[in-house]
Amino acid sequence: MKHKIIIAGLIISGLFSSCQQFEDDYLDAPAQSTLDASIIFSTAGLAKGAIDGIKVPFAETNSYRGRFLPYYGLNTDVEWYNTSQTAGDKADLCVYDAKPTNTEMNTTNNAYAMMYSGIERANVCIQGIRQYGNPLPGTEMGQLLGEALTLRAIYYADLLKSWGDVPARFEPITSATLYLPKSSRDIIYKQLIADLGEASTLVAWPNETSYTSTVEHVNKAFVKAFRARLALAASGYQQYPDGVRRSNDPELSVANMYALALKESREVIQSGSARLESTFEGLWRKYNEENTAAGGESLWELPFSDGRGRMLFTFAVKHTAASDQFQANGANRGGVAGPLPFVFYDYDQADTRRNVTCVPYKYGAAVNGIAKQELGSLDTWYFGKYRYEWMKRYVTSTNDDGVNKMYMRYAEVLLIAAETANELEGPSAAAPYLKEIRRRSFATAAQAVKVDAYVDALTSKEAMFNALVEENKFEFTGEMERKQALIRWNLLKANLDKAKQKMAELSTRSGQYADVPATLYYKYQSDNVSLDIYGLNRGETANPGAAYSSTPWTWTGTAADAKIASLYKVGVNPDNRQFWPIWQVFIDGSNGQLKNDYGY
Repeated sequence: MKHKIIIAGLIISGLFSSCQQFEDDYLDAPAQSTLDASIIFSTAGLAKGAIDGIKVPFAETNSYRGRFLPYYGLNTDVEWYNTSQTAGDKADLCVYDAKPTNTEMNTTNNAYAMMYSGIERANVCIQGIRQYGNPLPGTEMGQLLGEALTLRAIYYADLLKSWGDVPARFEPITSATLYLPKSSRDIIYKQLIADLGEASTLVAWPNETSYTSTVEHVNKAFVKAFRARLALAASGYQQYPDGVRRSNDPELSVANMYALALKESREVIQSGSARLESTFEGLWRKYNEENTAAGGESLWELPFSDGRGRMLFTFAVKHTAASDQFQANGANRGGVAGPLPFVFYDYDQADTRRNVTCVPYKYGAAVNGIAKQELGSLDTWYFGKYRYEWMKRYVTSTNDDGVNKMYMRYAEVLLIAAETANELEGPSAAAPYLKEIRRRSFATAAQAVKVDAYVDALTSKEAMFNALVEENKFEFTGEMERKQALIRWNLLKANLDKAKQKMAELSTRSGQYADVPATLYYKYQSDNVSLDIYGLNRGETANPGAAYSSTPWTWTGTAADAKIASLYKVGVNPDNRQFWPIWQVFIDGSNGQLKNDYGY
């Protein structure tokens, strides 16, 4: 059963009155609460309700649920908004052309505001538990403080990757701190890394306690892994007001941060508290089945109740009908974004991740409640990691699906360990981690060539690094983690331009895609729903027989160049648009303290 976030009535909501006061400028009014903070934060059951309250802003209408998760992370060299070529504010968020007045975002209840609401809730809890809770390692109050510190770090990490420099708020708001200018992200990153270091001493390993038996609660494996991720982001390339560069702060140097990331990732690996699922498809079936048991690959999930959240609503294989045998989530659900069309052809044909990640069909109109798979076009693919047909629960809400966001998984820990070990110790130190990832991806009979020989041939740091960039692509396409990775590697525009060239070649069957078939052959399997497709693999051009129907497998329309060009806005340099602008409503309400950089 999925955990439901519930605030403990007025007892808890009163504690967070300062969040509303921040919006309404009532900061000098006393907090209205039926219980004093000294009681709430000295009583574990009540304090837990307050910690759950920190998560509430994740699910607000224009927060993560309907604005941040559907748009942040697109477009990359592997993923895009499927209608990027269509002019409008939704596409602008993805094609590196968002304006401060973007109508999808320029509201007072947008993700930016909700992230700060979550931070304020966390600040109140952190202050209260420190003051009244005696939060020692191994205690329930220690676990709760560690979770509060980690949830605050999640909100801040997402603010930093979306907006760059933002105001730093690590204490509850007062009238003196209502209006703050932006702070250097270096300062915030250092605070987050320190907070997560403390949190890792307070929270339990997965399944060490009943509380950490679910990935909807923070555990030590996630905290350490997340700390490693932030160390890489803090030391990586990123756009500052004076250009794209690494941090000038010596504490955030590559040497320091990579050493920290390697240490933390190795401690997670050595703990044995998390693991890869045995198959890649099994991982994503487990996710869609909403199995939140800790100890597997998922380290922490952003928890949505059954009637909240839009992960499948946005990203699933598209379902045309308002209801069919798999869902009643409304018409045309899923399919908003998908893999770039060449990604399927970049996978090794034997890689088991390929057919899970890249889906060439949608579900058509329902006849007597049953929808069949239908082939689309070469330039529109869907993410197969998100599938209503793999759910155990039948979604009936027409606005939300309630499936969690898997925020971080163990495969990333292995790839962080590989990347940092390669940088600090050389490719031979990275090889075991990369082999573990690839061993899960290829059948046993293929592993001598596809795993051992492939990895053993990576004898230079450069070759290993390039292989890891590719492995990240094959592992994480559709999870919208690629954008920040490209930015920190200083590969954003370079790889987007390569992706445009690849799409141009695929659309004309030239260059490295000259052997991609131009005709697909298909028939329905015995269930009369699922397609049996021939012709997707390179070189599959022979007609398989009369049992199969055929269809052209072509780039659609005459505007192919416009669609390819829309990966990022023509005339825009993505390296100069790595962040969204702070929305105008927050600029206008900042008492002159906030401004946009980067030419916005």
